[in-house]
Amino acid sequence: MADGIAQITAPRSNLMIRILSALVMVTVAVAALWFGGWAFAALVIIVGAALAWEWSALVRAMNLAPAPRLALMALGILATLGAAVGLALTRANLGFVGALWLLGMVWATDVGAYFAGRAFGGRKLAPTISPSKTWSGLYGGMFAALVVGATLGDRAGIEGVPLWIGAPLAVLAQLGDLGQSAMKRRAGVKDSGTLIPGHGGVFDRLDGLIPVAILIGALVAAGVVSTRFAG
Repeated sequence: MADGIAQITAPRSNLMIRILSALVMVTVAVAALWFGGWAFAALVIIVGAALAWEWSALVRAMNLAPAPRLALMALGILATLGAAVGLALTRANLGFVGALWLLGMVWATDVGAYFAGRAFGGRKLAPTISPSKTWSGLYGGMFAALVVGATLGDRAGIEGVPLWIGAPLAVLAQLGDLGQSAMKRRAGVKDSGTLIPGHGGVFDRLDGLIPVAILIGALVAAGVVSTRFAG
């Protein structure tokens, strides 16, 4: 009986830790976006440094030949810088709500995928890379990102892309997640770090944001994505 109670309590306890950690992270991120300027820059620099460190640690643990190891290290630097610049361009050109639109779609993807996957289960998405991910989780993430993206995109006055862009961006975020899962599997580790209680490392939380931030930042820089409102 005690074992049964432990089995029930442990997952609930872990879920509560995940929720509390997520609330702290969202609060800090939203506050930095709101204040902009030095607050936003400081958060991007700190988080970017942690991301680059965890990426390099994963690559070192993968036991690769020199050439692919250097290539992955370089990719990590480019991905980190690309995501940071993408976020900065989005905040500068689309304003607070526009930047929240970008982050909100990625957050919604994670939340929707997590709860839909647990609720419906079903066929595995990529069993050899990440056995816990399911097609139902992907669909749940796409739906959640679509709803959040359309809502915040309308509030931000986003122009140049359809309001339903959250759905394909959710797929892109999941591809980023799977890419990091492949790296962890090769390195033989469960998480990229231990900095965030219940979530693992910074890379574990930003794997889906990286490609989305790079893409949206590139579209903003190219003048494809804009807003009807001032910053």
